[in-house]
This record gives sequence, C-alpha cells and structure tokens, in this order.
Amino acid sequence: MSKALVVVESPAKAKTIEKFLGKNYTVRASMGHLRDLPKSQFGVDIEHDFAPKYINIRGKGDLIKNLKDEAKKAGVVYLATDPDREGEAIAWHLAHLLGIGEDKACRIEFNEITKPAIQKAVKHPRPIDLSRVDAQQARRILDRIVGYKLSPLLWRKVRKGLSAGRVQSVAVRLICDREREIQAFVSEEYWTVTAKLRAKPKGGLFDAELVAVDGKKPEIGSEAEAGKITGELEKADYRVREVKKRERRRNPSPPFITSSLQQDASRRLGFTARKTMLLAQQLYEGIDVAGVGPVGLVTYIRTDSTRVATSAQEEARSYVAARHGSEYLPERPPVYSTKKNAQDAHEAIRPTSLELTPDAVQRSLSRDQLRLYTLIWERFVASQMAPAVYDTLTVEIAAGRFGLRATGSVLKFPGYLAVYGDSREEAEKDALLPEVAEGQELKLQKLLPKQHFTEPPPRYTEASLVKVLEEKGIGRPSTYAPIIETIQERGYVLKAEKKFQPTDLGFVVVDLLKEHFPDIVDVDFTADMEDRLDGIADEKVSRAKVLKDFYDPFAATLTSADEKIGNVELPVEVSDVPCPNCGRMLVVKHGRFGNFLACPGFPECRTTKPILKDTGVKCPLCEGAVVERRTKRGKVFFGCANYPECQFTTWDTPLKETCETCGSFKVRHNFRQGRFTVMCGNANCPTRAKEAEAAAATKRPAKPRRTSAKRKAGGKRG
Repeated sequence: MSKALVVVESPAKAKTIEKFLGKNYTVRASMGHLRDLPKSQFGVDIEHDFAPKYINIRGKGDLIKNLKDEAKKAGVVYLATDPDREGEAIAWHLAHLLGIGEDKACRIEFNEITKPAIQKAVKHPRPIDLSRVDAQQARRILDRIVGYKLSPLLWRKVRKGLSAGRVQSVAVRLICDREREIQAFVSEEYWTVTAKLRAKPKGGLFDAELVAVDGKKPEIGSEAEAGKITGELEKADYRVREVKKRERRRNPSPPFITSSLQQDASRRLGFTARKTMLLAQQLYEGIDVAGVGPVGLVTYIRTDSTRVATSAQEEARSYVAARHGSEYLPERPPVYSTKKNAQDAHEAIRPTSLELTPDAVQRSLSRDQLRLYTLIWERFVASQMAPAVYDTLTVEIAAGRFGLRATGSVLKFPGYLAVYGDSREEAEKDALLPEVAEGQELKLQKLLPKQHFTEPPPRYTEASLVKVLEEKGIGRPSTYAPIIETIQERGYVLKAEKKFQPTDLGFVVVDLLKEHFPDIVDVDFTADMEDRLDGIADEKVSRAKVLKDFYDPFAATLTSADEKIGNVELPVEVSDVPCPNCGRMLVVKHGRFGNFLACPGFPECRTTKPILKDTGVKCPLCEGAVVERRTKRGKVFFGCANYPECQFTTWDTPLKETCETCGSFKVRHNFRQGRFTVMCGNANCPTRAKEAEAAAATKRPAKPRRTSAKRKAGGKRG
C-alpha cells in the first residue's frame, strides 16, 4: 500500500507531525513559498485583470523535483500548510506544482500540532479555498503595484535604495506625525496641592488632594496662585463631607491574539516583534519535551480572535479548581469580544495542554522560549478565572470654599491575579485610609504644593506602534514584525532608548507622499483597503475589481507626480570634524543603529567615523575621555576615545560620581530583572566587591516553583 504524503511548511513541523501519523505517512517540508512574482520584473498583467506571473523561486528547483517525485509515489497527497490566507496560497501553489486538481480534497487544517488534532485533520480533507487564495493574491499584487511603481519614483527624486509600501509608509507617517506633535508641543506649568490630614482626635495620617475651588476643577498655573491657595487652606477648617465605600471588580484580560502577544512580550520581556514571532513559531511547530516527545506547545500564533474552544475552557476550569479552589472560577466560562474586522478564523493563542506547565517543560526549552511560553500559559489560565476584587474608599472633604479628596483601595480577593497580573494591577498599589465618618473633623498637619509641567505625547515603542496599527485596522499583525524591521533598514526611522524617532529622510519621504499620494499614507484609506481584501475572502467583491479601483487613480497620480516633483535635496548636517583622507568636513548620516559621520566625497572617499558621545568621565587607564559606542548589532557599550591605542571598555554606564576609596568613577550596573545598582567602576577596588555583594544579597528572589509532589497533591501555585 502506498504511503500518504503530507506537505507542511517547515522541517520542525514535519518532524513533529511525522511522529504523530506513523509509518503510513511521509511528511515533507516546502520551506515556505515555492512560487512567487519575479524579482526582476513587475510580473502583473494590468491589461488582463491583473493576472500575476508566477515563477519558481530561484534555488528551490531540487526541492520542487523531490516533492514531485514523492507525490508520484504517494497514494494520496495532503497539503497541511498554515491555516491562514498565506498558507492557503502556498497550498494552491503546491497543488499547481504537484498536478493536483482544484476540486480535489487535498487541503487539511489544524489549529494546534498535537496528536489528536493531526489525526482528526487527515480524516477531513477539503478542496483549496480559492476565495482565500484570491484575497492573498490581491494583497500581494497591491504590494507589488505600490512597491514596483512608487519605489522607482523615490529612487529618481530622492535617493536610490528607498522603498514605499501600503502599510510601511503609513507606519512611518504615524511616527513622523507623532514627532511633529512633540516638536510643536508647548509645555505649560501647573501646580497641585496635597494636604496631609489626621482624623481627630487620634486618627491615622493620610493624604487628600485639592480637587475643587468654588465647586470647579482647580487650575493653578503659577507658584503665586499656589501660594495664595495654600495660605487660605492653612486657615480653613476641615470636615468629612461624604464617605463612599464600594467594591470594585477588575476582569482579566482576554487570551493573547498575535498583536497583544507582541505588545506584552515587548513590555514585559523586552522582546522585539520579530523575536516574539520567531519564538512563538518554534513553540507552535513543536518542541521535543523530555518524557513526552515532540509536541506543539501552543496553538496557531497568527490569529485576531479571542475565541477559545469549549474543550480548552473545560480543561482550564478543572485546572483552576484543582490548583486554586472553586472560588477562583467565574460562574460561567468567560466569552471575550473580538474586534469588528477580525477574520476570526482561529482560536486565541493558548497552550495545547495545561498539563504541560512551564515547570514541566522548562528543561526542554531555552530561556527565552520558556519566558514566552510562561507568558502565554499564565495569560490563558488567568483569562478563565474570576475577577480580582478591591474594597475602595473615597473620602470627600470640605475646607471652606475648597474641596479635597482622599482615595484608598485594598485587594480583597486576588482572583486571576493569583496567576497573572498585568500592568494595570502592577501600577495599582494598596492605599489604606483610616476609618472616618461623615461630619468628622480633621486636623491639617501639612500642605504640599507641587510644581508640574505638561508633557508631550510619548514617542512610539514597538508595543505602542503595534497597538495603534491594530486599533486603526492597518495591515495584519503577522506583518508588523517585518514592517518594523524594514522602516529601520531603509533609514526612515531609528530606535533610541527603545523609542522610534524619524530621520530627516523619513520626514522628506512622508511629506512627499502626503503631497502627491495622499491615499498611500492615509490611515483611513489603508484600513478601508484591508476591509476590501477581507471582502474578497468572503466572496463579496472580486479580486479584479478591488485592484482596478485602486490602480486607475494611482496610475494617473503617478504620472502627474513624476512631472511635478523635482529632485529632492535631503538636508545635510555638516560637522566640525575634517576627513582624515581628503580634508572635507564630515557630514552626519543616518544608519540602522543611529547617526554616524561620513565623508561627503563618497564614493571616491569612503571614510566613516562614529559619533562619540562623551560621558564626562576619564578613562582609568590613560585619562582619555570615556565615550558611548555601539557594537555591530547596535548594542550600547562604553570605551576609551583613544581606541585602539587604549583598550578600555565596559558594559556598565559611567557616572560622574567618584568612589571614596579609590577615586575612580562609579558605574550603573544593570541586572536582568530590570533592577540596577551603583558601584565603583574599578574592578580591583575593594569597595566594588562589597557593593556587588550587597546588590546580590538584595536580588529579587526567583518565583517559587511547585515540586512534582505538590502538583500531584493539587497544591496551589506558590
């Protein structure tokens, strides 16, 4: 009997699935796409309904031949590519190469790589969904139109090597618009007044903030105004006007979708979007777990749905009841709403089995795999638990024509926080207020006026950029990681202190696109295009119509812009550093890892120099300046400006403080847990050893792990 051939996308997935299916199946990997539009030409026939011209990808000839040979020997062929539009398109290309008819039931899908899911999938093959293929092809052709028609215009008018894209250009615009908001922001002074009060006769001390002046919100714009108000408050009598006690519930966050996983991994673990998706793919495709064998640890990672299978909810409820108690379970399994334009094709990201706890698999995972898996595991379990409950107390206080307010809250029942706390809960600290009653007199102990200044909106981080792209319906979460990489590689933005800043080039390109191609960088237009692509998959509109509606006005605009736009001169910042080879003054250039100096005589003169940021401290070896440098990968370190003559380097941040023992500068030493300590920068100083020992002694203790005996006994997590 001939074996069945199953074609997946990656070798890791093939290895895992082959062990589940047994000896009657052969599993092979396509290594992603095998056919694509040609790189050297446009590859789209505009005149014939935008028909794409596909070619076999260079370097995959032997792989294609081997797959064809395997398919000829097989009794049946199953195409098991990823369960999304991209995977559907790869399956369609495979069917073409292997000679499988479009009506043949050859496509199998699974949301998780577990033995039951795989065995069930091969029993229910279906034909390839051509509507989903059309939607993917329309997106690919749209991106090709924009990339191959608009990018050459940028090369001619601005600089070679630039690119434009439907989503990447909008992302750069968002960053540029935010930077202009920051530049235009005018900070305003304002003051707050806090009163330290004591309940008479011998009550506890607590803080109350001024919230009303003559029944209106206070607007204190100067120290003089603050002084006038504090003068009146010092003479006022304080009395409790109202006491409000209530119970407040905070519900858990839903299980992860692709974008929320990228955001939380960035905030909590410091992972880039690319790193998060790479690790998540590894967890999905399969890990060889000691004592279990190869198994996919999480469900499919490209999803925009918070939906969870009933079986998974039941497993979670059993786990929570056994480990924490029935009081930690909501009355009914929670149902989370999914955003309006979600495809809702797959479940949320969750563990495939709650028996595979982070403790159980930690020896089989790398450190970063374990950190991400723990994040996914705890978030899912918490999403199925009861809300956290707080007792809150609000005290309204009257003081003449002034109103003050004191608030306090105490965690009454942890609920889901027993497993997973998010940034909202971590920021919320318990604040106890003394027992007071309406009409009770209070005694003023001290007034604390404080000066503040309004702050501009923050620059985007990876997490906040992903969040705004998702909220505005721009692109798909699976594309965010490559988009973020591309806009940095093209020099449109750079990352400083984990925040994006546009370069001069980024501003120039965005302004040019806004003037001549407003739709390309328009947020609403781009989001609407995503809806139209969804309409192709839902068979509401044809691929050809969507492409024609976009192309006709775009082509007219392109012709007009080519005539109107002259050569764009990029602003040049000239330094005071002469080129050591030709004597020209070096100019500031923008690179992937920040600014650097380069000779304006390029390509005749290729001199480059780093821009050295002086830390203000002297080198302990040669008394030269210690400056900030970067590795080839962009990581910051510090070294002597006299390199290579002087080899002094350190990862620790030099400070201007000096050591009382040896006189050397002190450094800020960072720990992995996000903590830091200040110590002497001289490795041979006895004080440094003591400081390092003291820092280690106060190191945050590791989260206690339950032993296997406790797990068997059903004990609660530590």
